[in-house]
Amino acid sequence: MATQPATLPLEKICFGLDRQTDEASLTAVVQRFARPELLATLIPRLNDQEISAVLDFLTTMMQKHLSDEEYHRLFTDDR
Repeated sequence: MATQPATLPLEKICFGLDRQTDEASLTAVVQRFARPELLATLIPRLNDQEISAVLDFLTTMMQKHLSDEEYHRLFTDDR
C-alpha cells in the first residue's frame, strides 16, 4: 500500500493555479479536516441535516469514482 504524501504547510494550500496544486491542496485540506481533535470538536456541533449532507457527499463521491474492489480495499479495508 502506498504511503500518503506529506501534508502541505498551511501557507502552501492554494486553489485555482493548476490541477497538481489543486490536488495537493485538497489532500492537505482533507487530511487536516480528518484530524481526530478537529472531528471531536466539530461533529458534536453538527445538526442532523449537516451530518446527512456530509455523509451523502462522501458516499456519492466514492460511488462515482471508485470501483467495488477499490471501495472495499481502500475504504472498508476488506482484503
